[in-house]
Amino acid sequence: MITGEQIKAARALVRMGQGDLADRSGLSVDTIKRLEGLRGPSSANTTTETALRSAFDAVGVIILDEGAEGAGVRLRKA
Repeated sequence: MITGEQIKAARALVRMGQGDLADRSGLSVDTIKRLEGLRGPSSANTTTETALRSAFDAVGVIILDEGAEGAGVRLRKA
C-alpha cells in the first residue's frame, strides 16, 4: 500500500506538481492533497493506487513497498 509520504517524495524526485500528477493519474488535485496529508498507509482504494503507481512509473519513479528496510521511492536506472 502506498503512503502519503511516498506520494510526496515521488513527486519531489521528478519535480512534479500536484496538478501534473492529477493530470497524469486522472485523479483530482483534492484527492492527491488528501492522500499526501496522511501519515503511513493511505486510504486509497485499489483503482486510485493503481493510477498513482502508473503515473509515477511512466516518469521513471518506482514505488518500493514495505520491506525489511521500509517503504520508499527511487528513480529507475536510465
